[in-house]
Amino acid sequence: MADNYTFVVQNAGVRIDRFLTDNIPEITRSAVQKIIDEENVTVNGEVVSKNYKCRAGDNVDVTVPDAKPLEAVGQNIPIDVVYEDEHLLVVNKPKGMVVHPANGNPDGTLVNALLYHCGDSLSGINGVIRPGIVHRIDKDTSGLLIVAKSDKAHIGLAQQIKEHSFSRAYEAVVYGNIKEDSGTVCQPIGRDTKDRKRMAVTMKNSKPATTHYEVIKRYGDFTHVRCVLETGRTHQIRVHMAYLGHPVAGDAVYGPRKVITRLNGQCLHARHIGFVHPITNEYLEFESELPEYFTSFLNYLENR
Repeated sequence: MADNYTFVVQNAGVRIDRFLTDNIPEITRSAVQKIIDEENVTVNGEVVSKNYKCRAGDNVDVTVPDAKPLEAVGQNIPIDVVYEDEHLLVVNKPKGMVVHPANGNPDGTLVNALLYHCGDSLSGINGVIRPGIVHRIDKDTSGLLIVAKSDKAHIGLAQQIKEHSFSRAYEAVVYGNIKEDSGTVCQPIGRDTKDRKRMAVTMKNSKPATTHYEVIKRYGDFTHVRCVLETGRTHQIRVHMAYLGHPVAGDAVYGPRKVITRLNGQCLHARHIGFVHPITNEYLEFESELPEYFTSFLNYLENR
């Protein structure tokens, strides 16, 4: 059955989505916004939008509908499980695997593999198409990804990402010779105003984004780098490195027109992940070996 909540607003000025997130902690803000968009929230008997600002004395009624039947189905696809307990798991995603079903990729995704591996033991916060998915990496980016088995674990992990206490480090090979041994890109990222499929450094409808980088080794016209994310925007490393004039090798979206086809996508690997276990409070840290496509390209650069 659907869950129903009733509140009386004490303090004016807060947005309705923030008010409900604060008062129903087991539901994320994105889930609250979806509930509002589906007209399951009324204030003084009237449907409101998610940016409605509450007034003192407002009567707020909320209906949280039952979860919809899962639309994605489990498939027996092998996955590299680095760590697993009853609350979460860490997987090492291969290059070329899409994280969750979407138009053009209805199955064969990590979510399909997780549904087969975990059954019903995945958080439902991100809906029926993205069960358990706390954060994503691109199809052609390989490496570590954390998956939540329960809503409580999901909320705890999402909060760490929001507070930037969730440690994520990537390795990449980028075009050109980066002169500095290390540096930081602190530039906002939003949708490219000329191409909605791309992200860009822009001041319009953007969010703050910070990437720290350091050089591992130089190969003349290419540089092997380590990138540490302070924020987690879509395509963040790819956009920021391109902004520096050093796009990720093999990146057909943000790199030069003549892409390196031998890489079959960008040379970018999510190598390190560290976080506080949302249930046990134990600090966990994992490292992933560079995959064959990456080491093969490094060997090519070394020996050409």
